[in-house]
Amino acid sequence: MDRVDVGKLTFAAVGEAMSLVGDAVRRYIDQAGGDGLWVSAIDPDLADTAAFCEHYDIGLDVSANCVVVEAKRADRVWYAACMVLATTRADVNGVVRKHLDARKISFASMDTAVSLTGMEYGGITPVGLPTNWPILVDQNVVEQERVIIGSGVRGSKLLATSEVLAALPAAEVLAITKPG
Repeated sequence: MDRVDVGKLTFAAVGEAMSLVGDAVRRYIDQAGGDGLWVSAIDPDLADTAAFCEHYDIGLDVSANCVVVEAKRADRVWYAACMVLATTRADVNGVVRKHLDARKISFASMDTAVSLTGMEYGGITPVGLPTNWPILVDQNVVEQERVIIGSGVRGSKLLATSEVLAALPAAEVLAITKPG
């Protein structure tokens, strides 16, 4: 399957359009391969989820967000990523904090997230994150056949199979969202 249409976008197999993804994503694909990943160029001004979904006629239920959290316990500080559908919110102060065994947890600042991931804000994706970061993938994400996620840059989006996300280094699938 070389091309996949979703909403008003046509996604090409990522290997055919590597110039559309960020450097960290490209390095990951060079090592792990691009099976189960497709990419489409978008207007970078529409990278934020709500504007993207509305403009390109994409359901929020097939769009997933990746948020970077900063965890602390005693003198130790570490980072993790949470993948949730755009229709849900991660329970950062409850489930995520407890799962990471953190005493305190917060969303990482934009500057910190961009610096540590090597990705553009609004394009941060679990594909290509530092391999020592836990990636907590909400079970609602993997229940979708495919989801649209960031590509490391604001000018494109990845379409990923749930199998690819669940198989990322340090990925764990669990219920991390607040009940509706």
